[in-house]
Amino acid sequence: MTFDHYRYCFNGIVKRELLRFFQQRTRLLSALIRPLLWLVVFAAGFRAALGVSIMEPYGTYITYQQYIVPGLCCMIVLFNGMQSSLSMVYDREMGSMKVLLMSPLPRPFLLLSKLIATAILSVFQVFIFLLLAQVVDVEITLIGYLSAIPAIFMIAFFLGALGLLLSNLIKQLENFAGVMNFVIFPLFFLSSALYPLWKMQEASLYLYWLCAYNPFTHCVELMRFALYNQINLNALLVVFSVTVVTAFFALLSFRPRRGR
Repeated sequence: MTFDHYRYCFNGIVKRELLRFFQQRTRLLSALIRPLLWLVVFAAGFRAALGVSIMEPYGTYITYQQYIVPGLCCMIVLFNGMQSSLSMVYDREMGSMKVLLMSPLPRPFLLLSKLIATAILSVFQVFIFLLLAQVVDVEITLIGYLSAIPAIFMIAFFLGALGLLLSNLIKQLENFAGVMNFVIFPLFFLSSALYPLWKMQEASLYLYWLCAYNPFTHCVELMRFALYNQINLNALLVVFSVTVVTAFFALLSFRPRRGR
């Protein structure tokens, strides 16, 4: 196998994912309407309950719209990663992935190409959401957009690998939707996506530690700092570590016949 074979296959997988996404307009609308609704409703509720602004670790006061936006961006990435994993389950048994697995290319390369394509789609969806969020006074500089691209890509790769790992462990397709909800909601609500950790610490110390050790919390913090052109080194190390570990076990546990 030559480099051109790998490049041709990679381009084909990415192009197919992009074309399929753009043909599914309802998927894009659902990915945007959910976080936009949360942005308007939850921001208004938090402003009424907690005050006008909040002080961030980097020493600036921001509105609750600005605070919630990074968490909602990670929500988009989380749902996209899980939906892509669900589609991979079908593709693995009766779709294009079944055909790809018959090719002489290494299986890890095919799966990594799929995860990269999912991450590219997540970056695209997040940027559309951020542009729409400007309507509710969420101001992000151009440098913030550029610095957020690597963070979004890494988070999307991690959550896509997590979804792939879950799909590898599930034997029946009917059970995957239930497992998705069982994973998505604890990851999202037990994090700093909607409220600061110091507020959670005031409410319950046990919940605070659950949020602090939740890898999704570090994804949100990595995104939050990146949007303001800063680096949260601790969050970066945690997200990078869990990405490597999750991707390794996801590729190792992939078995085409397991979902039959």
